[in-house]
Amino acid sequence: MHRSFEEDLDKLRTRLIRMGSIVEEQVEFAFRALLEGNTVLGQLVIERDEKVDALDIKIDSQCQRIFALHQPVASDLRLLLAALKINNELERIGDIAIDIARIALDIPQIQALAQHVGLERMTRATFTMVKTSLDAFVNADAELAKHLLPLDATVDELEREITTQLIELMEHDSQSIRPGVKLIIVLRALERMADHATNIAENVIFLTEARLVRHRQLEESQSHPPSPPQP
Repeated sequence: MHRSFEEDLDKLRTRLIRMGSIVEEQVEFAFRALLEGNTVLGQLVIERDEKVDALDIKIDSQCQRIFALHQPVASDLRLLLAALKINNELERIGDIAIDIARIALDIPQIQALAQHVGLERMTRATFTMVKTSLDAFVNADAELAKHLLPLDATVDELEREITTQLIELMEHDSQSIRPGVKLIIVLRALERMADHATNIAENVIFLTEARLVRHRQLEESQSHPPSPPQP
């Protein structure tokens, strides 16, 4: 492999890891804005949108350039394909973080309601999925990627459970309707974020094991998901 090719791949990995680090922090800050009412962090998430978008464009362009110049094969081709897909998933996760931050800033009373229905359980599980998927990519760790996949079902179940709580609450308290509706939107956003983290994990497995996988194929073999860290 030519030296310039190696350098291009190294730069791509570095840039993608940087993108992942920023997006992970965006998610953490958005969740803190939502659960703690931290308006400074919420505003920071929104202000950094352009930075995430710029990295997204650079990574996409860099992948296209490597394809054109080097025509990679085998593991190098898998890296480029995975990088394109992971970059896309990260950009979407970043967009969702911005949506959550905006809701947190627009509806201050949502913080108390989020605490009342135990939303932190779902944000913890979602944050764990995002963080673990990125750790799996950085370390090229397929086993870690497989280990997080069962958490997707946990997030789905929490989304259903908390939605039911909110609907019951809104039926009996008209004051909770506006923040309740917004919080249901947040629940849907968290569920989508978890799906994107799952997609990243599946791409890590593709990158390291040269096989396509969908998490439902692994659900029965993965019975101990990682303990959710505090965001």
